[in-house]
Amino acid sequence: MLGPPGTLNTITPCAACKLLRRRCAQECPFSPYFSPHEPQKFASVHKVFGASNVSKMLMEVPECQRADAANSLVYEANVRLRDPVYGCMGAISALQQQVQSLQAELNAVRSEILKYKLREANMIPSSHVTMLPSSVDVAIIAPSPPLPPPLPPTSSSSSSMYIQQRAPTDYSRISSDNISYFG
Repeated sequence: MLGPPGTLNTITPCAACKLLRRRCAQECPFSPYFSPHEPQKFASVHKVFGASNVSKMLMEVPECQRADAANSLVYEANVRLRDPVYGCMGAISALQQQVQSLQAELNAVRSEILKYKLREANMIPSSHVTMLPSSVDVAIIAPSPPLPPPLPPTSSSSSSMYIQQRAPTDYSRISSDNISYFG
């Protein structure tokens, strides 16, 4: 099929050579990573980064990591084409907001579970259970292992897109003695 190094691949050119309308040499930097069966991958990468830049980026990466780098370029290019302004940061930000929303929902559910467990245990009268605030963060499950302390702030400017995460609270020590009632 393929001859000695330096010969042309006359059977099937890679997606890059096909798009660029050139002959695909055996040592083509794109052929191992951009299959002729998936031409849309190289088309999006070429549209965002350009063939020359992709070639340079792939050559700077150790050979054992080039496949991962090519997949990352394909992902970044597809996201950048969908969202030209924010790209991957837009996707990361949306996922962070989703995690925060789900965390708030989980805390609300845990609060409701605690209310019902307290009512069942007759620890507090049912009239006082409804007075517990909905925003009480509680955990019925075992506490999570302690997290390392947060990193100190750096002197470099940070983007406002990064969302500061608060450390989880250990709710295992909540009892009816230290719950304050409103009313």
